[in-house]
Order: sequence, then C-alpha cells, then structure tokens
Amino acid sequence: MEFKNKRFYSIQKRTLDIIGALSGIILLSSVFLVIAIFIKIEDPRGPVFFSQKRIGKDGVVFRMLKFRSMVSNAEERLQELLEHNEVSGAMFKMKNDPRITRVGRFIRKTSLDELPQLFNVLKGNMSLVGPRPPLEREVEQYSKYDLQRLLVVPGCTGLWQVSGRSNIGFKQMVELDLKYIAKRNILFDLIIIFKTILLMFNSKDAY
Repeated sequence: MEFKNKRFYSIQKRTLDIIGALSGIILLSSVFLVIAIFIKIEDPRGPVFFSQKRIGKDGVVFRMLKFRSMVSNAEERLQELLEHNEVSGAMFKMKNDPRITRVGRFIRKTSLDELPQLFNVLKGNMSLVGPRPPLEREVEQYSKYDLQRLLVVPGCTGLWQVSGRSNIGFKQMVELDLKYIAKRNILFDLIIIFKTILLMFNSKDAY
C-alpha cells in the first residue's frame, strides 16, 4: 500500500471507526442494559464487564472490554483446562468450557459479549476491523512470522472471524490476518462488517 493511499485509508478507517462505534453504542444501549441485567441476575457478586490485557499494534499493551461470560475465577481455572485445548498453536479454545455461564454461552454464540469493545474503538486502541488482539501469553509463543499480526490496530472483527472462527486453527488464523493486512481497504472493511452482522444472527462457529 503506497504511503499516500495508506494515509488516506487510515483517515477513512478512523472515521468509520468513530461513526460506527458511536452509532453502535447509541443504537444498542438497550441491549447493553438487558445483557448487564441478566449477567447480574445469574451472578450478583460478579462484575458485568470483563477487562483483560491484550497486545495491540506494535506490541502495545491495552485493556480490552467484554461482557463477562465466564465465572469470576475463570483465569485461575485455566491451567487445569489447558490439556483440553481444541485448537492448535498459541490460542486456547474449548467448546464445552465449564467456566462459561449460561448467559455467557448465549452472548458468546451471538458475539454480543464483544459489544463493549466499541468503547475500545472510540479510544483508538482497537478498530472495528482488524486481527484479533492476542493475550500476552500467546504472543510469548509467536514466531517472527506470527508477529506480523501486530503491524496494524487489532479489531472487534476480522477476516478470521467471518471465515470460520473457532473451527480455524492458529496457523490458518495468522494467514487470514496477513491476507487482510496486505489487502485492506475501506470496501474490504465494510464487507467484513456486513458479514459479521449476518453471523451474529446465524453463528455456528463461536464458542
């Protein structure tokens, strides 16, 4: 991507991020409230939101927001579940993860747990579209090739998410992310956003 085109795309992308995030927060404010109420009903002592350290562009650490979909001590219980990992490479995915709550299972299936990331988008440490922001422990296992995922701002959704998500292994995810980075333009971003919206109502691959 030439410098001039890259700069113009960056302006377009940031504009789309701000408009899209603000519109999403305003239009879905009632959905935010309903989800928060159900999370509290199921687990009154636990928080509504889950904040986790993630690695962003150029290795910068930031805190990513989600609706809490797991029990409060989920991170502490991770070690006992690592042997049940169902994806290859530097990720952990388990279809029947016992740490997921009943409300959590629904909001994960529909990707509604990701909605608070719209605040990350407004802040600028995430974009609407980009590679999935990895955990610190995942990046520690990255090869130099894998680190290319960190060349751009991470996204709420991306080519990986609309291409199979949890059914795709780590190596395939990296290839899809690098394909996005090489091809990215505003039309490509809009197509991915549109596909993401469709998947929210018919998601078989999220868990």
